Amino acid sequence: MQSSQIYNKNLRKEILKKVADFYSHTYKMKEKFVPKKTKIHYAGRVFDEKELVNLVDSSLEFWLTHGRYSYQFERDFAKFLGVKHCAFVNSGSSANLIAFMVLTSDELGERKIERGDEIITVSAGFPTTVAPIIQYGAVPVFLDITLDTYNIDVKQLKKALSRRTKAVMLAHTLGNPFDIDAVKDFCNKYGLWLIEDNCDALGSKYRGRYTGTFGDIATSSFFPAHHITTGEGGAVYTSNDLLYKIIISLRDWGRDCCCLPGTDNTCSKRFSHQLGELPLGYDHKYIFSHLGYNLKATDMQAAIGCAQLEKLPFFIKKRRENFDVLYEGLKGAKKYLLFPRATAKSNPCWFGFILTVRENSNLSRDDIVRNLEENNIQARFLFSGNLIKHPCFNAMRKSRRGYRVVGELKNTDYVMRNTFWVGVYPGMSKIMLNFIVKTIQDLFKK
Repeated sequence: MQSSQIYNKNLRKEILKKVADFYSHTYKMKEKFVPKKTKIHYAGRVFDEKELVNLVDSSLEFWLTHGRYSYQFERDFAKFLGVKHCAFVNSGSSANLIAFMVLTSDELGERKIERGDEIITVSAGFPTTVAPIIQYGAVPVFLDITLDTYNIDVKQLKKALSRRTKAVMLAHTLGNPFDIDAVKDFCNKYGLWLIEDNCDALGSKYRGRYTGTFGDIATSSFFPAHHITTGEGGAVYTSNDLLYKIIISLRDWGRDCCCLPGTDNTCSKRFSHQLGELPLGYDHKYIFSHLGYNLKATDMQAAIGCAQLEKLPFFIKKRRENFDVLYEGLKGAKKYLLFPRATAKSNPCWFGFILTVRENSNLSRDDIVRNLEENNIQARFLFSGNLIKHPCFNAMRKSRRGYRVVGELKNTDYVMRNTFWVGVYPGMSKIMLNFIVKTIQDLFKK
């Protein structure tokens, strides 16, 4: 038996060494950048042999679901941010779903969000920040943004308040933190929950503290475009013990039991509970306190995440450097383009370099983006532009029910027509960044 274990251990080492060799022969050699021919992506995976070795190591255990790498990732991620609890899930959108649905739990008493209650947010963002609100039957209240920060116009918060307001749910746009002081003061004054959608802002700081640590709950996405990746994947995190308990219940089918996968009877009362109208002693592993989901990610995804987390400080530094290269290089176009402004008291870890075409420009946003794409430079609009203009809102627009708008969303509509962004992710070289600068400069010279 012992000789078999030694053989397996040595064989595993050999396999993982060959995986590292495979990386060196397959991925390490980078293609030479050729302007106009080599595609400059707006985002992408940056990895080395460690991600592949972890992935194969996890696959050899064949645990598949939430396991040792998942616990390590949750622990290390929470420690990095400085929060108490983290739950690894299968996507950032699932993280937003859980973050909102947690606040509908009966365990929150009078602070529970009921159907028909209102949630303050913005329309210039990604749809799955808002979708859980509507799907539950609550009412999103849309506020406008400021053009240079692309975040909520906090001057409108008071106008959005009603007797049914229960929460504020906002994303830090493209890594630029919203005005957290103003939003937190507003929430504290009126007893509102705050959900931070931190999916595009991992590594950003406000008053020297990481975003995602200010709200009652926060979320991250680990899709390949984001600051770190697990392929598909996300996280919900909090320092509130009760909210964490509900998060885990909702993620794990809605069950009342807190046992980790593969374990039984952690509470030592598995067959002595009496909950609901179930008979005394009903198996606690099959008692459900919430109408939940199964939104766990796999241990193989977490294995990749553990390796990515080690690189996060470098990724943050590189994104900021790349942003600065574009900012300095494009200064000559400020007459025609509105540049991004970091929110006061913040140090963003930018997700992209965002630009808005000024009214006096003789070029449209679409002209610029078309030219970039023709030069093999990927560009993106600011997500939904104005979410309520999309087909998914058709029925609600016609019935004028299901959401509320404060003001005219004037800046949101301007962004929808005139804003675009290009990448700053760590896989971009200075040669690529300079080619982006030259391409935009040359277009305006013409």
